[in-house]
Amino acid sequence: MSTTSFEDLKQAAEQAGVVAASEPATPEPKIDAQGRAYASGKRKTAVARVWIKPGSGRIVVNHKDHAAYFGRAVLQMIIKQPLVAAERNGQYDVFCTVKGSGPSGQAGAVRHGIARALTYYEPELRGVLKKGGFLTRDARAVERKKYGRKKARKSFQFSKR
Repeated sequence: MSTTSFEDLKQAAEQAGVVAASEPATPEPKIDAQGRAYASGKRKTAVARVWIKPGSGRIVVNHKDHAAYFGRAVLQMIIKQPLVAAERNGQYDVFCTVKGSGPSGQAGAVRHGIARALTYYEPELRGVLKKGGFLTRDARAVERKKYGRKKARKSFQFSKR
């Protein structure tokens, strides 16, 4: 039997029992027994463990309200970015613990964790969050100090004579 077109190939595959996937299947939500989705986020040396569940929109960081923990408005805006981009602001309660780095790194880690947890709870949001760049771990970190130098890149003053 010679196959000459895609229709012939499709018919041959159906007869053989091979199912052709017309659309990629969305993955199943990863939800625990308490109805929460868990993810970890990282930025610089900060690591955030994030749990989300449907609720009134409370965000708790290290047992404090996010406004009390992150004093600057910019940091509060950063952690809400994935929820705003996915149009889910005020629909999920977020509970997270974060360690390491400083306030900026911790806010970035929480943002990364919230975005990943949202994709675990609602896999169809992955495209929106990926396009916004929230699922990519920001790999920038402090450069190490080099041997024989004052700092990572600073060198001693050059003398021509």
